[in-house]
Amino acid sequence: MTQYLLSLPHDSAAEPTMATMDPAELEAAMAAAGAFIEELMQSGSFVFAGGLMPPSTATTVDNTGESLQTTSGPFVEAPEYLGGFWVIDVPDEETAVGWAAKASKALTSRVEVRALQEAPAEE
Repeated sequence: MTQYLLSLPHDSAAEPTMATMDPAELEAAMAAAGAFIEELMQSGSFVFAGGLMPPSTATTVDNTGESLQTTSGPFVEAPEYLGGFWVIDVPDEETAVGWAAKASKALTSRVEVRALQEAPAEE
């Protein structure tokens, strides 16, 4: 089995958080996400999930040089950012895409599917 990251892009022009969302919209989104996670759990595919705070809350850390550098904000500026994700464990990409299609429909959002890298098999 392979683990896949299903990620939810958000528009960088808006940085919604649960605290700033309309309560009715938040309740609907949480119900849809909860139902999707429940289905993943029932199938045995769920590994873990999370929602991320907006990029403006990030701190970028660079300790590759002579001294530690920290910068408020994201490492890159982009028109979209990662808002939330699920990690699932499924047999193949086709199955992962199927789960992403369900998530996309439930949350009315695009979903990106990427496999996590695995260490090469030792001979």
